Amino acid sequence: MTTSIPTPAPHTPDATAPAAPVTDASALTGKRRIAFASFVDENYLPGFLALLRSLALSNPDVCEDFVVLHDGLRPASVAAVRALHPRVQFRRVNAAHYDSYVKGDQDNYLVRKAYFILDVFRIRDYDTVITLDTDMVVLGPITELLTLRHGLAAVPQFFYGDKTRMLNSGLLVIQKEYLTDAFCAKIDAIGRAGTYELDKHDQGILNALLDGDFVDLDPRYNFVKRRLSGDLPVPEDTAVLHFTGRHKPWQGGEAGYGLAQERWAAFELTDAELHAAYLESGDTLHHDLLVHYGTPHVARTGDVDTARKVALAHIGAGDYQAAVDILERVRLPIDEAWPHEVYGHALMSVSRYDEARAQLLLATAAPNRAATAFARLAQIAWVHGDDDRARAHATAGLTVDPTHRASRLWHQRTVGVPAQPAGRPEDQLAHVAFYMDRQGNAGDKLLPESVRLAFGPDTGPRRWHSVHAHRLFDEAALERVNARRGLVIGGGGLFIPDTMPNGNSAWQWNVPDDLLARIDVPIAVYAVGFNAFDGQSYRAERFRSSLRLLVERSAFFGLRNHGSIEKVRAMLPARLHDKVRFQPCPTTVTRHLVDGWQDPVGREDTILLNAAYDRAGLRFGHDYGHFLAQMAQAVRDLGALAEVKCAAHSLDDEKLAFDLRREHGVSLPVIPMYDFANDEIRDLYARTKLVIGMRGHAGMIPFGCGTPIISLISHPKMAYFLRDIDRPEWGVSVHDRDLAAVLVERARDLLADHDRTVADVHGRQQELWKTTEANAADLRALLGG
Repeated sequence: MTTSIPTPAPHTPDATAPAAPVTDASALTGKRRIAFASFVDENYLPGFLALLRSLALSNPDVCEDFVVLHDGLRPASVAAVRALHPRVQFRRVNAAHYDSYVKGDQDNYLVRKAYFILDVFRIRDYDTVITLDTDMVVLGPITELLTLRHGLAAVPQFFYGDKTRMLNSGLLVIQKEYLTDAFCAKIDAIGRAGTYELDKHDQGILNALLDGDFVDLDPRYNFVKRRLSGDLPVPEDTAVLHFTGRHKPWQGGEAGYGLAQERWAAFELTDAELHAAYLESGDTLHHDLLVHYGTPHVARTGDVDTARKVALAHIGAGDYQAAVDILERVRLPIDEAWPHEVYGHALMSVSRYDEARAQLLLATAAPNRAATAFARLAQIAWVHGDDDRARAHATAGLTVDPTHRASRLWHQRTVGVPAQPAGRPEDQLAHVAFYMDRQGNAGDKLLPESVRLAFGPDTGPRRWHSVHAHRLFDEAALERVNARRGLVIGGGGLFIPDTMPNGNSAWQWNVPDDLLARIDVPIAVYAVGFNAFDGQSYRAERFRSSLRLLVERSAFFGLRNHGSIEKVRAMLPARLHDKVRFQPCPTTVTRHLVDGWQDPVGREDTILLNAAYDRAGLRFGHDYGHFLAQMAQAVRDLGALAEVKCAAHSLDDEKLAFDLRREHGVSLPVIPMYDFANDEIRDLYARTKLVIGMRGHAGMIPFGCGTPIISLISHPKMAYFLRDIDRPEWGVSVHDRDLAAVLVERARDLLADHDRTVADVHGRQQELWKTTEANAADLRALLGG
């Protein structure tokens, strides 16, 4: 059937929409930005290069930005630094700024170095800055420094005969309240006045300013060389060894410190030696360093195991083409299964399915990789609509390993799949969505039905033809869609690169451009979200091309928050901007969509608490321990207001209850919402007094049911939604220093006059309903019904 696409009414941008919403992910999530910083010049460059090598080898899972302050470095020196660190920034200091401090000592390098490191306080784009002197090497873990949240921390030092409390400025952990113009003004005032001890330079200025008011660090984080006089060995627990004094290790060192000198000399490595040493330094290697060191190592040696590790790092970051590229550079031995399995994974993620099958079949020969390889083969078969073959592969995976979760999931997905009911195609709308499996995420399970409710009360197969977004949209699928009266695309944050990666679109709908262009029925993109995490990116060009074509072909293109609108518009030509409009997620207006909805007469005296653990590194950074401790305190305090229960949208969400009990002795009942039917999900959220949730739909679903919410913000979309309803105070960052206190205070406020709070929720919801109704009028004209 060929249907001409109606011309949509011109869309007028929402006059009430917030102008230019903040879309910077870190600003929205509150995720701490951390950087190391050093002052470097040509004299101290050998020391700095050793410092970078030591940091990588002693903390292989750490790779924060590194700010290099300098007053002039040669290009070759810059290149040498860049070769050692993938996230380095060079910032030139204003040497003239300190002329009034130096007072005739301009040619004294140590004086210049001491003053120029003060420029670290002029850094404004980080929440925590850790200074490291270029005459240091890192010998042990420094993770504790990355978790510090308050004040200015340093190792205290005492000069002989002087018991004044002073800091040793070689290593400072500086929080954002010190990285301000006001603090710099105080530094300048003391520097120009000269009211500090000249022989201590920046220590003198900082000590005069702080007057002993700093956070103590254990001496192991700035263990000075002079404590080792007489060739004493370096203590085993030393984390940072500081070669104070004028005789530096790269200049031959100093008599009486031979054992310390040996520890420094261990980091005099060529780049090739560093790469090899890093790749053998442990099982937990930071993605950025693994790629930075592993890629040239593979090019130099052709090492297959390193290529596999680098490819896995790329896959973990969603850069699937880079994973393919690195493995294509090496010869994979037939009898080594793991590289073939990883290569197959990478190939299927860029939609090179036939090549992926060949690699995965090779991987099935090894018992330790066979179950995973069979599960991936099952996935490929399912993507292509071959349930029988998918089930056979999944069964083979379970035969190898009966406990293999992925094989079990693919087997369940292909068992008892009902045939598509025979309805009249001309009466149906096709619906592209992510249809969640049994025991899948409760929010995603509810979404397709919620989208359908926005088009009418009949959400079943008589009116709807289901198209799973993750299955390859092929010629047969195109024919089925074009036989319907329209196509609706919606059901969550489909604009995300890694939930089910493909090379056809680079977002969740696995649709090639040529087939998308041949859809000849009206297309309505409905309440889709831009779901990239803070620190996550798309394969830009493939996604942009697919997105542009989708917007061009759509008669209606509605995104579920204004943050997503701004992100998507930034990827489109200006001529398409006005086609992108606001359509709230239908879960947020559930009370208006569910036929016969009745608000609860009474509510249970409960607070439901939800946390999310997918992509935990992107959510929590270095702050998970802080988050957990704060949540333990919050649960204790919230217990005085109502009974607190853990609402698990997915199996992984139960980790909150496990960790609270194990780490803090706090017990929570767990509600397994992943086992709930849609009506049970809505009923639970409608009957509780308050929901504190980290998942997007642990906020939007209860809000749509008329229940007050507080969002634990670890993803920009939470802040986007709260901004759209003009209630940003209903959110608190998981990184907030005072998370427990803020959370309990806001919960107490919302519960103090619960009826008033519920009325406020209803009022906020009414504004979203007005937008939904206005859009519904346009959709009726486009799609009928």
